[in-house]
Amino acid sequence: MIAFGRFLFFGILLFFWVLLGLAIIAGYFSWCGVHKKQPVIRWWSRQLLCLCRVRIELQGAPAAQGTAALWVANHVSWLDIFVINAVRSTHFVAKSEIRRWPLLGWLVAGAGTVFIERQRRHAIKAVSEQLSHLFAQGQVVGLFPEGTTSDGLDVQRFHSSLFGTAIAANVPLQTIALRFYAGQQRSTRFAFTGDQSLVANIWQLLSSKEPARVQCIFVDALPAEQCARMTRAEISSWAWHSIRQAVAAERGD
Repeated sequence: MIAFGRFLFFGILLFFWVLLGLAIIAGYFSWCGVHKKQPVIRWWSRQLLCLCRVRIELQGAPAAQGTAALWVANHVSWLDIFVINAVRSTHFVAKSEIRRWPLLGWLVAGAGTVFIERQRRHAIKAVSEQLSHLFAQGQVVGLFPEGTTSDGLDVQRFHSSLFGTAIAANVPLQTIALRFYAGQQRSTRFAFTGDQSLVANIWQLLSSKEPARVQCIFVDALPAEQCARMTRAEISSWAWHSIRQAVAAERGD
């Protein structure tokens, strides 16, 4: 009963916060430029995480504001986008199915997410052109190269197809490890995996006795000139090892 009351209270707050986000997108974002959107996205994302009882612990040094970069992270939850956006407004590459999520899909689309329709033959080329344009504007692009979510205790193999865009655009790459905790313990409770619905995952998050804690660790940086000397497969392998070492550190792997 206590868990349901907790879910109901925070769920109502979250619902109205999402509606405010949609109103901002429909109103303010419809006429302002990308640089004016960025602080709003950071502020809104931070408040969303507070309402979801998620605390961020930032480690490492992210790329400076106004500097183009490709941020590569492991993927655990729908929260990942908002955790990273709370650090710096980021344009994510996401599967087109996310656009159809109720409310949250509209939010991530309005925040500048680049959707990839994996069933389309020329999807990679179309997305690469959009990313090149964003890099030219000094934007950060976020990539989850696992292509799906994991339980957060390990990292699945990366798809290398979009790493070529960073090589062509001559931008640096930075790896991010996301580690989820329930209280003081590493936990898979908040992972959005398998056949779980979005509503069921939000229930897990909001009804939990112990709030979620996410370590957002900026692990390694690969300079643009070094990226230019490597193949997509080499960069993908380097990024995977960099992130996996940080993700699995407390497991003794």
